[in-house]
Amino acid sequence: MKELKSRLQTTSQLPLSRQTVINIFLSNIWVKNDLLNVLKPHDLSLEQFNVLRILRGQKGNPINLQDIQERMVNKMSNTTRLVDKLILKGFVNRHQCEENRRKIEIFITSDGLNLLKKLDTVVDKTEQSITSNLSQIELKNLNELLLKLKQKKQ
Repeated sequence: MKELKSRLQTTSQLPLSRQTVINIFLSNIWVKNDLLNVLKPHDLSLEQFNVLRILRGQKGNPINLQDIQERMVNKMSNTTRLVDKLILKGFVNRHQCEENRRKIEIFITSDGLNLLKKLDTVVDKTEQSITSNLSQIELKNLNELLLKLKQKKQ
């Protein structure tokens, strides 16, 4: 863990639990930055990209803001603001439901689908690059460990 001590500029011995938490935070930042670098030329945030992928997964069917929010990776995102920005960019449309005027339906546009089609390859390559130092077995183990970590005892 010399690398972590050097990064934190400390000579103190950190408890293994703290080292782990700090490494998870640093890894999160590193992964986000790599993905943001891919999305930046398209003026997209990770959260906007996530909304577009959720909408594409609807296969042309509408979805409401609450359902989008439930599926978001980052639950802290302001979904209304994200959708508004995507509407301004022409990637999403919003319609008022005919049967229930209080219900707002969100659709991805053809421009949004085309953008995702362009981004699919570059995002896949970035994700593969991020994980390239790990074997398939290590990736599977890492995923299992991360899931186990989230199932902490109550």
